Amino acid sequence: QVKSPVNLFFEKMSGFFRLARPGPVCYPKSRKNAPYRRLFCPGKETTMRIMAIDYGDAHTGIAVSDPTGFLAGFTTVIDAYRPDIVAERIALLAREHGAERLVLGHPINMDGTRGPRSEKAQAMRQLLEETTGLPVVLWDERRTTVDAHQILFYAGKNAKKRKKVVDAVAASLILEGYLTFKKNH
Repeated sequence: QVKSPVNLFFEKMSGFFRLARPGPVCYPKSRKNAPYRRLFCPGKETTMRIMAIDYGDAHTGIAVSDPTGFLAGFTTVIDAYRPDIVAERIALLAREHGAERLVLGHPINMDGTRGPRSEKAQAMRQLLEETTGLPVVLWDERRTTVDAHQILFYAGKNAKKRKKVVDAVAASLILEGYLTFKKNH
């Protein structure tokens, strides 16, 4: 009888199942095992935390991934107008949560052109790299705030409650897009 990689994996686990254990996904080297490609590898856990930032004039949304780098684990909003204060608070949060990479929302116009908001994001990128010492990735954030408003609206939040958390939800959408891209590439 031919055993699948999944059966072999569970036999090696000596009788206990650990599917809920967080960790990266391992892929067999051969393509013939394509139906069984998603196998968990205990003991090879990653600790790459990524922080996504939805930078705004008055409110900046923050979302931090969990230690595995698969999900958003923490969200908050920084209420500040001055970019230097925002950068300092982001640096504190990055140290507190152990972020190793920052993903900054880059507002590109729907037609693909770059406007004044894009220039502000690029200036913030430079400021964050100097303040935190971490690599900063610019990530296309078209429609994230609109999508965040729609998510909160359909969740039953009124306009006043939406205003308080919409930036954090937008940062979560940026983080989700980046993490999905990372998993697929």
